[in-house]
Amino acid sequence: MVGSAAAEIEVSGDHVILTVTADRCSNGPHIYYPNPLGPGGTGDKEDWVWDNFSHDPFAKNAMIGTAENVAKEAGISREEQDEMMLLRYEQYGDALDDDAAFLRRYMVIPYEVKDARGRKVLATIDGDEGVFPTTAKGLAKLRPVIKEGTVTFGTQTHPADGNCGMIVTTREKARELSGNSQVEIQVLSYGEGRAKKGYMAKAIVPAAQQALSQAGISIKDVRVIKTHNPFAVNDIYFCREMGVKPEAMNNYGSSLVWGHPQGPTGQRLIIEMIEELVLAGGGYGLFVGCAAGDTGAGVVLSVSNGGTL
Repeated sequence: MVGSAAAEIEVSGDHVILTVTADRCSNGPHIYYPNPLGPGGTGDKEDWVWDNFSHDPFAKNAMIGTAENVAKEAGISREEQDEMMLLRYEQYGDALDDDAAFLRRYMVIPYEVKDARGRKVLATIDGDEGVFPTTAKGLAKLRPVIKEGTVTFGTQTHPADGNCGMIVTTREKARELSGNSQVEIQVLSYGEGRAKKGYMAKAIVPAAQQALSQAGISIKDVRVIKTHNPFAVNDIYFCREMGVKPEAMNNYGSSLVWGHPQGPTGQRLIIEMIEELVLAGGGYGLFVGCAAGDTGAGVVLSVSNGGTL
């Protein structure tokens, strides 16, 4: 979505695009279709979230099956996945330091949830909801979800809900709207990739490579890397193939910790990438994530101070 908005700004002139993502995975709709002519008068049903998680209509397998396929082919162990998950959880802890100072750079907290009339406060959100405390001992106790598999409930993301928005516009308009006009953020490229059927975690590598190639840089030029990682397997495979140290990416958190509303987490990861680059004094950032259909997408952007990297 961010890539499409940037392309539209590039070719169509001076205006402002608000990109909004919303996703609900924690308790998606259960839909029933009456069918009086069906056997015994029974109808049909579908579960928008669970049906897709459990059976990808393209690869004909469950999402967790794609992670197990990659783990088996690439020789990724259960222990490696536990270590990666623990690292990602520890990185998220940095975002909570100093009264969640990093999160407050872009997140409005506390946030009051009001009734339909906007009068009565129903709840107050102080930060991320539903994050599971994670320890090495706790991860070691969990059994694989699939018999004789390697992925546990601790090394995959949990169903969650989210909403996120981002404004994409021209340099001149951004300076007008920004709280700090010296910071410039530019979307440089967008890339896509696809893995073979049933190997979704692999798709992030060709997507990242295409995005980097389109931007005219290499992975060594990238200062901040963020990934939508529904499974710890994703990051392990990415690090191996791209020559990246696990601790050199996904600072301050990732989908493994926050949960899985894919659109909002992807956009949040891009926002966090920008904020981290601002703190680091600028540079190139790479976001990449995977999706059903064994696909991947990547975005490269730059953050500069006063127009220079």
